[in-house]
Amino acid sequence: MIHVYMDDVRRCPKGFTLVRSVDECIELLRVMEVDILSLDHDMGPGEKTGTEVATAIAQEGLYAREIYLHTSSIYGMKAMYEILYQNKPEHVVLHNGPIPFERLDEIAHAAKKTSGNKVNK
Repeated sequence: MIHVYMDDVRRCPKGFTLVRSVDECIELLRVMEVDILSLDHDMGPGEKTGTEVATAIAQEGLYAREIYLHTSSIYGMKAMYEILYQNKPEHVVLHNGPIPFERLDEIAHAAKKTSGNKVNK
């Protein structure tokens, strides 16, 4: 399983796979099992938005185990949260906000250990 971070400008946290477009994010969700997904809403002028990702997730059942919304758009966060919450399976954890710094540190540390183990094998 992987961790996915969708954003068009922010730096990708350690331990995450960066996707820079809505289409790239949806395609990755279709082909891989995603553990943690962090969604932005506004992907640039004239671009598709995180609301379209949330709609695809709900319609196709592409839920990650845990979903965070790190957008600065209050409207976008509300829209994504409502779509995801109304349709999410019981086992999915949906957060109405960004990943806490402590959790980002845990993920980065785990990724470092995993990559170190692969090198040593």
